[in-house]
Amino acid sequence: MSQRKSYAVGTGLFIVLGFAALAYLATQTSSVANRHQGASYTVDAQFENIGQLKERAPVKIAGVRVGQVQSITLEPGKSVADVKLAIDKRYATIPADSVATVFTSGLLGDQYVGIEYGHAKNYVADGGKLALTRSSEPLEEMLGKFFGAGGAADNIGGSYRVTARFTNVGTLSAGAPVKMAGVAIGQVASVQADPTKLDALVTLAIDNRYNQIPDDSAAAVFTSGLIGSQYVAIQPGGSPDMLKNGDEMILTQSAMQLEDLIGKFLVNGSGSGDNKPGTNPSTTPAGKH
Repeated sequence: MSQRKSYAVGTGLFIVLGFAALAYLATQTSSVANRHQGASYTVDAQFENIGQLKERAPVKIAGVRVGQVQSITLEPGKSVADVKLAIDKRYATIPADSVATVFTSGLLGDQYVGIEYGHAKNYVADGGKLALTRSSEPLEEMLGKFFGAGGAADNIGGSYRVTARFTNVGTLSAGAPVKMAGVAIGQVASVQADPTKLDALVTLAIDNRYNQIPDDSAAAVFTSGLIGSQYVAIQPGGSPDMLKNGDEMILTQSAMQLEDLIGKFLVNGSGSGDNKPGTNPSTTPAGKH
């Protein structure tokens, strides 16, 4: 009987210690441990997708906690999340062109806001706004990046839009990168089918910093690697006039389908001196010239 009691006491103690360990881990990985201390100033940032970001989540610079998420609201009339960041006043020299990104701690950890310093001479003041943001990435986009697609900042409020028409966009979708010389300069804002012209109308949101793109530049739909996701590549032209908000890019190159690539490979790989039927010397009757 005493042995059964000792087993019961040991089991109960084990369960209590287990719950205590879970409670400790919860306070270390959730917003419970992220209470802000000291004076702070507020900075706004807008994201198209915040994932599972919560209030009181950490705000970090170079992995060091500098504040916390004060509030999360939905921008009225827009599918944009307005996130207010309470940052410790000791860190009051954040450049205005810094990028705010929603990151995930580890593989399955909580999400937080990471700030990457920019190069501007002016700093974000109390009540100011970080215009350059990068949203939380769904698993599909993370897999696309694994295959080499890359990504670009959301740049809400800091971009201009141009359109381009393609006869075939393949699997191109909104959120795909827009690149120039291999560098991401924006993203695809929307992909729509035109019922009148029977083609695809693609809207590109390009970072305002890249406002010197000639208006005769070409846009092409490329694929990252062999089975990677697709993106739009811009090849600059030579016109003295630059693309402006609302312009349409005339020179475009549609996505190449796998069947077309295989067909071109087979055609280029075959010999150019194929004999036509009836002209093979081995089948020509002897004695006839």
